[in-house]
Amino acid sequence: MRNLTDAIPLSWRELLRDYLQSAAWHELQSRLQAEIRLYPQAICPPPEFFFKALELTAVDQVKVVILGQDPYHSPGLAQGLAFSIPADIAIRSKQFPSSLRNISKALALEGLGLLKHGDLSHWAKQGVLLLNTALSVRLGKPTSHTHLGWGSLIDHLILQLARQRPNLVWLLWGGHAQAKLPLIERSETGIQPLILQASHPSGLGVYKTKKPFLEAGNTGSCRHFIQSNQWLQKLGKAEISWASG
Repeated sequence: MRNLTDAIPLSWRELLRDYLQSAAWHELQSRLQAEIRLYPQAICPPPEFFFKALELTAVDQVKVVILGQDPYHSPGLAQGLAFSIPADIAIRSKQFPSSLRNISKALALEGLGLLKHGDLSHWAKQGVLLLNTALSVRLGKPTSHTHLGWGSLIDHLILQLARQRPNLVWLLWGGHAQAKLPLIERSETGIQPLILQASHPSGLGVYKTKKPFLEAGNTGSCRHFIQSNQWLQKLGKAEISWASG
């Protein structure tokens, strides 16, 4: 595995410049290298895809940020983009995650069409940063890499991105993503972002909380995709083609 700093795209390296000189970054690299040596065939996604979200969406291209938790820990799913899976996994298969099924339902309810597959790289290429708050996991062991130190990197990234790009859309689905709200609100620029919150789109939790991702009986959605496009239109930016790809 090449040096982790070199693996971060240049625009993000500049954003993270102070952090990349810190002891926390060096400790994260050491822990990751040790984990990869111990479990070389059990790291999700493969190390070359750790920074896929940053590769597909440069700092100055970000319009919308969607925060996930950690990568899928089942074989063949994680590809370095939050919620996204390879396009060749059939929508009707058991492998297809419930979160993506519910995202597709929400898009349809908002009149934007259904997902054609689970690969969301077409979102990333339009300016949707699909960022997990841990960028790796051990196969079959959910949240197994959260202790490695990814949190320090992602928190710094969120804080600096909110400061440098203050008018972004932030989609915070579930408690884990919503815990990052104080970092976004600390931008102190005087320019307000659009922050939309809802329950996490996976499983039955999608209908729970006071701000459900989907209404009971799939009668309505949180309307986050429509609201994101309305915000972008207001700023004079191209809308996201959510169901294309």
